[in-house]
Amino acid sequence: MAEIVSQSGNKVEFKVTVPANEVSRAYQQVWTAVARDVRVPGFRPGKAPKSVLAKRLMPGYVENEVRDRLLEVHYPQAARELKLNLVDATIDPGTLSDGQSFDFGVKGETYPKVVLGDWKTTTLSAQSPEITADVLEQTLTDLRERNATFESAERPVEANDMVTIQELAAEGEEASGSYPVYLDMAEAHVRDALLGKNKGDEVSITVPAHQHGDHEHPEHTVQVRIEDIKHKKLQELDDAFAASLNFESLDRLKTDLKNELENRAAREGETARREEFVTALVDGMQVEIPQALLERRREAMLEEIQGDLSRQGVKWDEYETFMQEQGKLDEFMADLAKNAETRVRRDLALEQLAEDLGVQLTDTQFNAALSALAQSNNMTIQTLRTQLGPNGLNSYYASIVREQALGQAVAQLSAASTSATSTEAAEGEAAPATEEAPAAEAESEQAAASEPESTPQEDTQTE
Repeated sequence: MAEIVSQSGNKVEFKVTVPANEVSRAYQQVWTAVARDVRVPGFRPGKAPKSVLAKRLMPGYVENEVRDRLLEVHYPQAARELKLNLVDATIDPGTLSDGQSFDFGVKGETYPKVVLGDWKTTTLSAQSPEITADVLEQTLTDLRERNATFESAERPVEANDMVTIQELAAEGEEASGSYPVYLDMAEAHVRDALLGKNKGDEVSITVPAHQHGDHEHPEHTVQVRIEDIKHKKLQELDDAFAASLNFESLDRLKTDLKNELENRAAREGETARREEFVTALVDGMQVEIPQALLERRREAMLEEIQGDLSRQGVKWDEYETFMQEQGKLDEFMADLAKNAETRVRRDLALEQLAEDLGVQLTDTQFNAALSALAQSNNMTIQTLRTQLGPNGLNSYYASIVREQALGQAVAQLSAASTSATSTEAAEGEAAPATEEAPAAEAESEQAAASEPESTPQEDTQTE
């Protein structure tokens, strides 16, 4: 049970009471997990009594695990029950005891009031790319290119060859290994230097000044020797080529490839329409965004970047110092703040849209989504809940609702657009008939007037 204690502006305080039976169930789940994971000499797994297990655990371990489980479930559940969309929250847990109800208080900030424009009048112009015969033909050509083979050629280098080169070491340096260069994809300075050369030739390649990542490289010359020349051989576009790709025939390859291209085009069109709608929705929105909300999002994005760098073995302090030396740190931080505001505005608009549309996600649906996410990350749903924490679970719930609202709105607008197009087409087809009708009537009247009137005798005979 959850109830509001106080609410003023976007600040709110509420209290949650977890029933005693829910508390007991959480205790039982934790003890079951402990019995399964903790090995006690003289007892089979899962059979050691609590009193024995407790001696092998740190003081308060079970209570902390139970508390975490209860908060992970009942905090986001209470927020949904009270229809509170929280920016962030501080949780104050009460006393926890097996067989007793568990109370905890929450102090947080709700999202600001958002007023959307009349999005139902939005016209979506984004279309799916058209899959023409030329597109299909080009895709088949690309497929042949990707499956090309190369055969040695005893002649000078030509435009589509694969050339194996060996970098020659300068005096006092070690020679590097050889590697292939595909001339149809090589940069101009490499291609121009190698064209027309023969196997065994030593060639000077002048590399122009360029920037690679955050590093500036001045112009320099590389000496190479041509080790081998191979020409590209494309397979014929026939049933044998299709069979090499596990298709029963060339026609089947073309059919399946066209279907895949059309499905991909449909997805691209849907993505483009969704982005077009979001842009219009955000542009028409009225909202005053608290600076604290922007700052939280900026910090969260910065933590993501720091985590990515850490996984690559780069410390944030070192990266920050490097950007400072390059004079790019201020620009980086400005871009981060701008992107944070863009994301916040998008989320606020979509969350208000979800409220306007009455989008709801049941606990069963949310748990199914969590289960799918946990499975995709090769972890248990409980591990995922623990990693996300109460605020993370609430954020994930909100993200699902936002996507559902976006999908519903775009579907409505697309259906309305299709209906309007069909109506216009029908009216366009009917218009010529409307114009022809008076002319037909006039011709009929003129013909009737030019015919001789029938005599009474003729009328009688006719009857």
